Order: sequence, then structure tokens, then C-alpha cells
Amino acid sequence: MEQTRAELARRSSFVPPHRALEDLTGIRGVHVREPGEQASDLAVAAAQKAMAEAGARAGDVDLLLFASCCQDMIEPATAHIVAAKLGLRAPAFDVKNACNSVLNALEVAGAFIECGRYRTVLIACGETPTMTTRWHLPDHDTFIRALPGYTLSDAGAALLLTAGPAGENDPGLITTVFGAESTAWNACTVESGGSLHFRPVDDEPTYIRLNGDFLRNTVLDLAPQALEHARGELEAVRRSAFIAFHQISRNHFDEMCAGLDLPADRCLPTVVDHGNTASASLPLQLVRARESDRIEPGDQVALIGMASGFSAGLAILRL
Repeated sequence: MEQTRAELARRSSFVPPHRALEDLTGIRGVHVREPGEQASDLAVAAAQKAMAEAGARAGDVDLLLFASCCQDMIEPATAHIVAAKLGLRAPAFDVKNACNSVLNALEVAGAFIECGRYRTVLIACGETPTMTTRWHLPDHDTFIRALPGYTLSDAGAALLLTAGPAGENDPGLITTVFGAESTAWNACTVESGGSLHFRPVDDEPTYIRLNGDFLRNTVLDLAPQALEHARGELEAVRRSAFIAFHQISRNHFDEMCAGLDLPADRCLPTVVDHGNTASASLPLQLVRARESDRIEPGDQVALIGMASGFSAGLAILRL
């Protein structure tokens, strides 16, 4: 978190004590985009890497889904900006559901492929949540209210899905399950940019805002409830070779392992070194697991998403 602390020192009259951010969140570092770098740029870089690894060309992509909390602008859909930068001429649209955006895009892509509408779908994610961080701090109380913003990281991610064999042990998406408790929508908000605060009179609506411990309690209480109807799938999750789930702090990682009865040795606390990368969190964990030889082709892996709103979902796939 030293980069974050240094940024606060440059901009604020109040600077948190040394290691205070790490002690409170368990996060050692965050990533901040380069000046002028957009959500679409992060998505493009990740998509180019994914396509190169798969040996896919622009003409092979039948549909592009841009999945992210963030966007370059309100109009047009950022998917078109990503498509233009990649040289794609495929249909393109955005899938947006807070930190479940990538997971929901996976469900959409799987459904399109299964029904035969598209053969190859590219999911591209570009997250720039640090733009909602409150960098100017007049006092300690403001720091406490703004604390969640200092756990956020900018990141890009991409997944390429294509139609293939549908045998029991073949690679592909096995199942997806989603649930929601939308009465909890006010637990975490960024108000600016919509009809409520389209032209804010001050900076306040542009910052990420949490309603006390409501978000944390919502995640811990409602995630199991939202997934209760997926009891059978949760058993399959626990049998998976690797389990990725959305992470907002080190404490949250431990609490979710305990709350959902997940085997911690098959999970990876990427939040410690990379912060909260919003909807890029799940693919980030898959990449780190692959790089550390924790997963290999043929393994069953599970993805569990949680997002403000509140929504929860899971996907089980075979690599």
C-alpha cells in the first residue's frame, strides 16, 4: 500500500500512520493505471494477450462483451471502443453488474454458444475503480469513511470462449447459478454519472461510498442465502481443484472461506498483493493459479462472485 500512502502524502493534509492501511485491510499493494490510460486500454491489452495465447485472430471473434464496473464514457458502450482498438467487426455490447460483471458475461457467453447463436465470444474487462478513491483527506474521520477506496486496484482481464465438444470431461462451462437481494442496493454506491447526480455540485458523489459495515455484513449474510438454492452446485464447488471468489480484504477472504465452508488450500488470497480488482478479480485468480501450477488442463475450477446490488453467483467450468 506504499504507493497509495505516497499518493495521499502528496495530496492530503492528513496522512495515515505508516502501515495503517495494511494493518486495517491486510493488503500490501494496489495497482493504479497510467495517466491517460482508460478502461478500454486495460481491456484491450488483456484481450490481445488472451487471443494470442489461443491463436485467435480478430476475424475469429463472433461477439465481444465488455464486462466491467467501469467504462470510458456513458455513451457509447465501451465494448465498441474496445472492438475498434482491437480491429474487430463483430457485434459488441456491455455487460455491467458491479463486481459480478465478468461472471455474468460468462453466463451470457455460455448461453449464446449453447444455443448456437455465436461460436466464439471474447469477454474483455477493464477496471479503473481507483478513479473513485478519495485522495484528498482533510482529517482522520474522512480517512475512515474513504478507507475502502484505498483497497481498490485498476486491472484488465479477458476470457475467450468457443464452441467445442460437449462430452463429460471436455473443456467448457459446466453450470452457472445466480441469486440477488436487490433491497441491499444502497450498501455500496458511486452516485455520479447517472440521472441522480449527472452534474454533481461537488466531488462527494464521485467517491465510492459504503454505508458503515452494511456491505461487509451484506456479503457475509446474504451470499450464503443468495446461493442457498444452489446447494448441489456448492458441493461441486468444494470438490473443485481450485476455487476463486471475489475478495475485498484479507479478513474478508478468511471469513468467506469459513462462511461458505471452502477449503482454504484450494483458494488463493490475491487481494493481499493486488488489492480489490473489482470484476477482474476472478480471472486474476485463475491466472495466478495457473502461473503457480495449481491448475492444469482438465481440472474443474469454480468461480464465486459477489457484488454490490446485492448479487451472488457461481460458475463451474473445466479447463
